[in-house]
Amino acid sequence: MDDNFGSWSVLTANFLMTLYIALGGVTLASVLHLINGQWRFQVRDIAVATAALFPLAGVLLIILLLNGESTFVWLATAHDEGVHLPGWHNYTFLVFREVGGFIGIVALYLMFIKYQRLSETDEKYKRKFRNIALLIPFAYFLYGTMIAWDFEMTMLPGWHSANYGAYQFVSGFHMFLAFLVVLLYFLGRSGALVKEIPIYISNFLAQFMLAMTILWTYLYFTQYLIMWYGRLPSNMDRFDAMMHNDLSVLWWSFLAFKFVIPFLTLVITPNRHNPTTVMLVGCSIMLGFWLERYTWISGSGDPAFYHLPMTSFFDIIVTALVIAAGFYSMKKVLLHYGLIRSKQDAIEKKSAEQSV
Repeated sequence: MDDNFGSWSVLTANFLMTLYIALGGVTLASVLHLINGQWRFQVRDIAVATAALFPLAGVLLIILLLNGESTFVWLATAHDEGVHLPGWHNYTFLVFREVGGFIGIVALYLMFIKYQRLSETDEKYKRKFRNIALLIPFAYFLYGTMIAWDFEMTMLPGWHSANYGAYQFVSGFHMFLAFLVVLLYFLGRSGALVKEIPIYISNFLAQFMLAMTILWTYLYFTQYLIMWYGRLPSNMDRFDAMMHNDLSVLWWSFLAFKFVIPFLTLVITPNRHNPTTVMLVGCSIMLGFWLERYTWISGSGDPAFYHLPMTSFFDIIVTALVIAAGFYSMKKVLLHYGLIRSKQDAIEKKSAEQSV
């Protein structure tokens, strides 16, 4: 196994977070369109702007694929004599499906964004837009399952879970809702939004987050329950290694950040009507998602080759660069489409409001 596996696990967690934020905007817009949610018109333009992170996710994907054994622990033993790996672990096939899947999902999502804009001004595009919207959830499920298998589930050869794909992509959508809540909160408070978002949207998103919190917890628990109750020791070993050893603090932390705090807070109705409270819950979920990803990835390897995250210079620098690149990409797209004001305009607007 590569000595740098722990650090590359940080990069992989950054990639997955970036990717699911990029996927989440179009996925949310398509779901709200299909269920005819009237509040979609308040958020969908800003939501789909997260597709601006696709180029960053693509760069991170290429870096991870080029680094082979540093990213995928099983690759180090792939050529050892007497070691048999399933066909899914063929590295050429992995690179092909990951690159092909990424290109395909980006093309479909950009098509959705294009026809969403066209349908706003021309009736003839509405039917085509609806048909593309119908494809989005299926594409998200399939692509999310592949991502979950390649970057987490099959990192430990022979370990599998029937619902691992759903467990990860539900977690990813849960995190995106939290990201959107935080984004809207700070854009609104800074005066940057060109079109103000009604305060009730925060309540709607809080309800959505509560529902996804419950669904994620169900998938988290049933996955563990089946293996424990079914007495599957080879599968339980992976859980035990994360829950009781060096990564235990991370395991129980992400459970608290993604279930305990969100559930106990959002289940109280007045809290869902407080934008600041909802924003803080969103921050908790985002942190929990990142810790969850790192725990599953690094926990697939020998403890000698991983470490607690953000305890090395590499971890901090790489994460800071990813955040900075993501911030720049989002800001550029939001400005380009006139969804936010420039910094100077936002300051002038806020000053005018305070002087009234």
